[in-house]
Amino acid sequence: MDDGYFPRGRSILRQVHQERLVGLFFGQRALAIGALHPVNYTGTSQSTGGRERPFRRLARTANDFEAIYFGTRAEADRVLAKVQKMHQRVHGELPEDAGPFPAGTPYSAFDPELMLWTAAVTAESALYFYELFVQPLSMWERDAFWQDYIRFGELFGMPRAVAPPTYAAFAAWWDAKLAGAEMHLTDEARHTGRFVALEIPLPPVNQPAKRLHDLVMLGSLPPRVRELYGLEWSDRQARAFPLAVAALRGLRAVAPASVRYGRNTRSFGLVEKTERDRLARGKPTPQLPPLPDSSRGRAQALAAATSATAGSDSAPPASANGAAASAIRASRSAR
Repeated sequence: MDDGYFPRGRSILRQVHQERLVGLFFGQRALAIGALHPVNYTGTSQSTGGRERPFRRLARTANDFEAIYFGTRAEADRVLAKVQKMHQRVHGELPEDAGPFPAGTPYSAFDPELMLWTAAVTAESALYFYELFVQPLSMWERDAFWQDYIRFGELFGMPRAVAPPTYAAFAAWWDAKLAGAEMHLTDEARHTGRFVALEIPLPPVNQPAKRLHDLVMLGSLPPRVRELYGLEWSDRQARAFPLAVAALRGLRAVAPASVRYGRNTRSFGLVEKTERDRLARGKPTPQLPPLPDSSRGRAQALAAATSATAGSDSAPPASANGAAASAIRASRSAR
């Protein structure tokens, strides 16, 4: 049986990501923290088309990740081949100074340090929410989880040698990175990171759950990250945060396995549909600013390549609304 690169029952990465609550939160947090590296953010942004519908692109990225986490090797390899082709077009230079990085600093999707940063923000956010909503991992399990994520990075071309070799080394590297001078938000990155984390498009019926989601998302961000974004964190919010977490943990506890575990396509699809419907009705929805002419052609080519290879199971990153709503429905039907 082809159980993929992260086999069921043996992979801690799979154990973590099969939790729907993890899958519905980690992507937004990872993107918000990831935007703090200006070279990484600018390289991605300068190569992003479809800027009026950012959540559609995030939907496809999230779906690709879940294909690698849970799919067969054949399914994962199709995704990896598509991404490899797209990444060949992602290279250039910073158009202006960004924190400690001067204009002209090169970027590339195949830069080992940038690949490590992408794997790191993804792994750290997934582990954070697993331990928040489910249970702490042992040190052995954390080591195994990080080894799985090194393997995940390798699948995209990241050299193993660039990654910290153990979870303890990764944790030390992570703390130093977040505290370091490289962390800087460009104006666009600040705008994008905020709306990805806290302005995910959902229909009116989901707004009560979204308020719960936004509180947990905001509280999950490290203090320095909130500071760089200029996000307030009041004493009232700090008191409400553990109550919100307890509510989600309680909902998870009463939900059947079919709700707790699996891919998040349906919930993610709701976000993409809401974005599409808002645009069709002329309603405001978060968007990226237009690119300068010098970058527009490359971004349009990448957008066309993405559209041509996107599967029907696309799904955006991160919101607790789908999981919370599903758990509420399940608990009601069980009574």
